[in-house]
Amino acid sequence: MSANVDQNNRPDYDPVLQDIADYVLNYRIDSQDALDTARNCLMDTLGCGLLALRFPECTKHLGPMVEGTVVPFGARVPGTSFRLDPVKAAWDIGCIMRWLDYNDTWLAAEWGHPSDNLGGILAVADHLSQKRLANGDAPLTVRAVLEAMIMAHEIQGVIALENSFNRVGLDHVLLVKVASTAVTAKLMGANREQLLSALSHAFVDGQALRTYRHAPNAGSRKSWAAGDASSRGVRLADIALRGEMGIPGVLSAPQWGFYDVLFSHTNKDLALKPEDNRAFSLPQPYGTYVMENVLFKISFPAEFHAQTACEAAVALHPLVKHRLHEIDRIVITTHESAIRIISKVGPLANAADRDHCLQYMTAVPLAFGNLVAEQYEDDFHAAHPIIDELRDKMVVIEDPRYSREYLEADKRSIANAVQVFFTDGTCTEQVVVEYPIGHRRRRVDGIPLLEDKFKANLATRFTAQRSAEIVALCKDQARLEATPVNRFMDLFTI
Repeated sequence: MSANVDQNNRPDYDPVLQDIADYVLNYRIDSQDALDTARNCLMDTLGCGLLALRFPECTKHLGPMVEGTVVPFGARVPGTSFRLDPVKAAWDIGCIMRWLDYNDTWLAAEWGHPSDNLGGILAVADHLSQKRLANGDAPLTVRAVLEAMIMAHEIQGVIALENSFNRVGLDHVLLVKVASTAVTAKLMGANREQLLSALSHAFVDGQALRTYRHAPNAGSRKSWAAGDASSRGVRLADIALRGEMGIPGVLSAPQWGFYDVLFSHTNKDLALKPEDNRAFSLPQPYGTYVMENVLFKISFPAEFHAQTACEAAVALHPLVKHRLHEIDRIVITTHESAIRIISKVGPLANAADRDHCLQYMTAVPLAFGNLVAEQYEDDFHAAHPIIDELRDKMVVIEDPRYSREYLEADKRSIANAVQVFFTDGTCTEQVVVEYPIGHRRRRVDGIPLLEDKFKANLATRFTAQRSAEIVALCKDQARLEATPVNRFMDLFTI
């Protein structure tokens, strides 16, 4: 037989897919810490979505593909009157939650925002609950939503621990699609074969490039990319439940598989480790680790690598606010990931460009004492030339310890330090912040502020009475878990 003839022996599903499927179908969540954190994550992520509805560039994307479409048992989009099919609802929910870059974060070899998966989870859970009620069956409860969130966080986060997709040019929303596919397929009643099929299609899809996150092409697609990915997960789950066959060797197939086509890199200048070139490295089994250790964005709607720089800049604001034009230079000491991902000089073309610029996110709180979403907009930027004047005086340097401890499992720090030097030779102290307020090490201080953030976001959309009703429910773990999803979503409907 010719050596060039393909051997057509259909393989078993790749072990990576089998591990995810078995985790989703069989793991029993009993970590109260994870469930409590998931409750806070649900509150925070919904609040981020409500706040985004103030921005027309976001809301222009929302609603049915065909105006006037009526969808039986349609999933609701929080803060709106839309009732959509689950695929489009997942897109819309994911879009509003991610728009302001204000929801939770996970940082490792790959980074991302695991609550992006809530778009698909909520859309499917709401639709299924309404449909079950109509058929005389019990609806899903919010406990099912929290468990799906924990699992989606875990799948996305564990794969991200030692596998850098960004180094080969792929965007982290790939992991949103994979995680959303897995947990929504389970919610929809998938068996093991159907779940494996759905996961294989998530990997065989064309994957998003990171082009839209980086200079000089940064743009607003990064604000809806996760909603798009979560929505695609719902669609793939539905396809698999209709009986579509899977692709068992989607990851490992020589020449045609994900590893060979998309997870290898021939650019030697990147100096990748051998394990970066082929196959995923999964250092621990799936459990509840990621939800328990997730990072909340509490104080600033800013890319997470800059959160501690923003805190440092706020601390320095009283010392520099009357001397902004006397500044000679500003030294930002940071970690390698921040330099690679968000350090940029030159013109900033749009709000998405600015909220992924370390220098911009440091300059604004230095000058104004805070950083809010409106301060990324074109009008604000144009009205305050001092921001770019400060950016031009910034020097960004790496501290190897910061880079090392960013990846250490028992630390996961996101350190930044800021120091301001004046033209008269004087300087401020160097303000160092190694762990942001949303870090697990600062949970005691952070959760009350997270709750305040949620209340403020609710107030942008609902009456005081409705807001108080939602807050009371969300702070009661047992009552929230027992609440039918359709009734929970009723509270967020306009």
